[in-house]
Amino acid sequence: MEAFDELLRQAEIAHGHLCAGQILGVRMAMLACRLLQVDDPRGAERKKLVTFIEIDRCATDAIGLVTGCRLGRRALKFRDWGKMAATFLNLSTGKAVRIVALENSRELARERFPAIENKARQQSLAYRELTDDELFRVAWVAVDLPPSEMPGTKGERVTCAQCGEGVNFGRFEIRTEAGAENGPAGEELRLCRSCADPSLRYWRAIAAP
Repeated sequence: MEAFDELLRQAEIAHGHLCAGQILGVRMAMLACRLLQVDDPRGAERKKLVTFIEIDRCATDAIGLVTGCRLGRRALKFRDWGKMAATFLNLSTGKAVRIVALENSRELARERFPAIENKARQQSLAYRELTDDELFRVAWVAVDLPPSEMPGTKGERVTCAQCGEGVNFGRFEIRTEAGAENGPAGEELRLCRSCADPSLRYWRAIAAP
């Protein structure tokens, strides 16, 4: 694995700027790789890691860069929990570690650099120097990753009976079509999740502009 400063340089290029979150993400991912004994996550060992990210912030891009885990490879899993935390799973050993950024790290940054008024600058400097124990809480965990969630899995593809759009990897719900009054129920329908539960839709149809 590349040195810390080189990974920060690459993270800055990929993300568009270097910030405290990027530094935190790089360090979190490097720590996970050390604990899981993955030395070359983007090269010879690129198929070993699966990472679960719990926040959509700057650190997420940095973690993806260091580990090589990507959504498109199904090796990066997003859980929208708003936590500066991630779980890293070594597929070859089954070992997994969850790393959480400690809430008091910001206070430690203020204590370390009291003369710096800019909080972002303060944190960026501190997150380079604080120890792993000062920055993170580490817990060994078990992750049960079903075959359908594994990177490289092809999975079944179905067509939603309502909108006609294709659905991959079992992301559909089965609904039974209503039958005639007092009659038998109709056939089973496979619906995409947004048709099965329209409240999940982040969009709504409008007339063409």
